[in-house]
Amino acid sequence: MHLEIPGPAGPLEALLDEPRGVAPRAAVVFAHPLPTQGGTMHTKAVFQGEREDFSAALDFMAARYPTLPLWAAGFSFGSWIALEVGAMDPRVSLLIGIAPPVTREHYTFDHLLASTKPKFLIQGDMDDICPVQALWSFYAKLKEPKEIVVIDGANHLFEGKTEEVGEALEGLLGDVD
Repeated sequence: MHLEIPGPAGPLEALLDEPRGVAPRAAVVFAHPLPTQGGTMHTKAVFQGEREDFSAALDFMAARYPTLPLWAAGFSFGSWIALEVGAMDPRVSLLIGIAPPVTREHYTFDHLLASTKPKFLIQGDMDDICPVQALWSFYAKLKEPKEIVVIDGANHLFEGKTEEVGEALEGLLGDVD
């Protein structure tokens, strides 16, 4: 369902996908890739203002699902926003980053590096934005608990590999309460 969430600088366009016939396990806010590079909430693999927008979305989901765990997730630029804001927000219990841009000098992950919340990362082994070797080095610095899945043959946008991203998420989150 399409909806608008009140944001710090005006309404935020959002999509809400609720399961049918089963109770949801968690309320997840998912941040999209960098808007100035064509990233939108409609991307297939689906800065300060963005952080405030993400916090507003967390507020909305926490109010809508007050009894469910709240998770923060994002793709590329959105993973930087989600991982950093989620690491700081005490309501968020789990962090998910898909193709996090850990090699970009302006994107610091200080809060994530200090976090002891569960962290799940998904990366393509052919990513030209964040080479997988750089992500492995970054991953080594993260505190436990943490898990990573590297998808063979996947580039930064996971072109032709979106099904594998879904399978990786199911595998990583299968045992999470």
